[in-house]
Amino acid sequence: MKFPKSLIEDLHKWGCMKQTGVSLRYMMEFGSTPTEKNLLISAQFLHKELPIRVARRAIELETLPYGLSEKPAVLKVRDWYLESFRDMRAFPEIKDTADEKDFTQMIKAVKVRHNNVVPMMALGVNQLKKGVHFYENLDEIHQFLDRFYLSRIGVRNLIGQHVELHNPNPPRHCVGYIHTKMSPMEVARNATEDARSICFREYGSAPEINIYGDPSFTFPYVPTHLHLMVYELVKNSLRAVQERFVDSDRVAPPVRIIVADGIEDVTIKVSDEGGGIPRSGLPKIFTYLYSTATNPLEEEMEFGTADVPVTMAGYGYGLPISRLYARYFGGDLQIISMEGYGTDAYLHLSRLGDSQEPLP
Repeated sequence: MKFPKSLIEDLHKWGCMKQTGVSLRYMMEFGSTPTEKNLLISAQFLHKELPIRVARRAIELETLPYGLSEKPAVLKVRDWYLESFRDMRAFPEIKDTADEKDFTQMIKAVKVRHNNVVPMMALGVNQLKKGVHFYENLDEIHQFLDRFYLSRIGVRNLIGQHVELHNPNPPRHCVGYIHTKMSPMEVARNATEDARSICFREYGSAPEINIYGDPSFTFPYVPTHLHLMVYELVKNSLRAVQERFVDSDRVAPPVRIIVADGIEDVTIKVSDEGGGIPRSGLPKIFTYLYSTATNPLEEEMEFGTADVPVTMAGYGYGLPISRLYARYFGGDLQIISMEGYGTDAYLHLSRLGDSQEPLP
């Protein structure tokens, strides 16, 4: 797609501006009274902030190493970013509620336009991999993807949060995407049921899952993020246990989930006896380039509107992306393995919610 030179110049100007991070706590306090005035302030902030973030990514998409920028899938993603930048810059100053409503519809459309960015970028990386035989040294691409996807989580969170504040009947204790009294036990239970049903579908059976923790404990967090992370960890554990015990006379041992509430962190540990990962393989589990699974877009180049959780299962991006979701609100994800026995995943979530968004 051709874009006017003036737009590209504008893009480079905005790409140099400073980004402004927001904390979970600020989003929660600000959004707890979604008055017209607050929605106006929020829209005016996004009108200035989103083009900066989108411009940075669009510029980075032009200068990727190893010719990745020229791959058809990556060019497609770059077009999406440029179109979104153009739409946001073309939007006039937001002066009143009518403007704010129009702006909200526009950023909603931007979010939909970017639904398939993750599988599309994965496709681009695969197009690169087919022609390159030296991907031991694709650190640069890996770091780029980390920055790129982390920034995407931020943009989608800000848009989603603003759009959701318009909901006339928000669920109880919810401020936009944030649940102020989220029970990690309950979210973990839902995520494990989803993961088990996938396991049943693939193997015809699934190991038991035991969850330990205080069911009455709650803290503010984004349930969709937590669900996505726990689902991914449990799915990996179920698969490992299932594969290890498929021909065994022994009953497959249960996967154990422990939810601990500390002062700074809430930690969720997922433990399995699925045989573990060799130590040499551990660094690779967080890379985007080693997956053996197939990309849903490669099989059918039809672009559905499925968002990340549905497709994420398929092509080995689960762990690195889950770690980015954890880091987005000041947490982290660590995997410790005992080869010949099993794996423990520690998902740390910041309980205080006052760390600023990381801004790559």
